[in-house]
Amino acid sequence: MAVRIEKSGSVWTVIHSRPEARNAMDAASADALLVAFEEFDKDDSANVAVFWGEGGAFCAGWDLKGVSSLDAADPVGRLDFPGDGGQAPRGPLGPSRLELSKPVIAAVEGPAVAGGMELAMWCDVRVMAQSAYFGVYCRRWGVPLIDGGTVRLPRLVGLGKALEIIMTGRKVTAEESYRIGLCEKVVPHGQARTTAEAMAGEIARFPQACMRADRLSVYRAWGKSVRQGLESEWATSAGIVKAEGIAGATRFIQGKGRHGDFMDI
Repeated sequence: MAVRIEKSGSVWTVIHSRPEARNAMDAASADALLVAFEEFDKDDSANVAVFWGEGGAFCAGWDLKGVSSLDAADPVGRLDFPGDGGQAPRGPLGPSRLELSKPVIAAVEGPAVAGGMELAMWCDVRVMAQSAYFGVYCRRWGVPLIDGGTVRLPRLVGLGKALEIIMTGRKVTAEESYRIGLCEKVVPHGQARTTAEAMAGEIARFPQACMRADRLSVYRAWGKSVRQGLESEWATSAGIVKAEGIAGATRFIQGKGRHGDFMDI
């Protein structure tokens, strides 16, 4: 099976394993990834997910063998967005159109190119090995970015840099990715998964309703004016003070977490 889940407490690692294709995404894998992340989001025992490609590659994009066999009259078929404002369908590469209520961390080893880059950008945070790289390699073949690349890349790196990366299709190294804001951490080769899982474990320790509300508020405020963003933040998070904040403040008064201690909370 090309997709499996490994669990360590409330941290789930979703693994895509098609090493013979450098984890290029075929239809079966895309469907399986969608199911896996929907399961993660619905399961109350799960707090944070790590997304990792097994075998030294995160994802080499949409499997071009499959693309070459698409019906030219209707190449995307059931992937079209519904016209009635309903739930967005899966993206060509699976979960790229999902809006989850919990965080996902991409653990990137090797290539994350074309649609693979889009999947990494779908995640909340990206941890890259020093040898990993991004790139819109599909530029060469006339295959567009249809898993959120043109939407998310400008939000991460700015309009001009996004356009340059998209239009040239060039390789973007881990070092450059960190410098321009396309990833949040660079680690030695082979350590992306363990580092991402350690980060996930730290996030999973915190009061989850508060963490998720703050995460959601960030997404909801994007593109709004400051006033609209403040109103959105209040609407999203005000109830958390009652749900978790009072109890947390009480733990602090009783001696927990003094002097910035994050361990005893």
